[in-house]
Amino acid sequence: MKTANESRKPDADVPQNTALLEGSEMGDVKIHENVVASLVRQAALEQEGVSRLAGSALVDDIANLVGSRRMQSRAISVELGEDGRVGIEIKLNLVFGFRIPDVAERVQKAVIGMVEETTGMTVTRVNVVIQEIEDPVVETEEDEVETASVETLPIN
Repeated sequence: MKTANESRKPDADVPQNTALLEGSEMGDVKIHENVVASLVRQAALEQEGVSRLAGSALVDDIANLVGSRRMQSRAISVELGEDGRVGIEIKLNLVFGFRIPDVAERVQKAVIGMVEETTGMTVTRVNVVIQEIEDPVVETEEDEVETASVETLPIN
């Protein structure tokens, strides 16, 4: 009787958009590129100076509302290689006033740390493409007053 490892075919069975991490007697562990892209997105957006993923703000907002991952696929490219290696490219918009090389380096370090820690894969490269510089969002006093007045209305 064959064990799972003996009967398992080589990586030919692994779809191109997944990476085979390890096989055991219990079965294989595969990671889809969408998982890596989600980790990249989260790590990048947590960095100070990053406004959002590159793309159309209106289209991205609509896609976000309906739960579409297409905005990720436009702004994040994941190349899954052999032996658990992964190459990443992320396109970002930054907030005006931040030094681009500093933000890009923080994004690279955060992405590498998040992907390697979470998946156990080895990140071979993280290319950061800055598409736009956006004006910072400034909250006005009117916005604060309107919010405060809405919160204090009595409910009947």
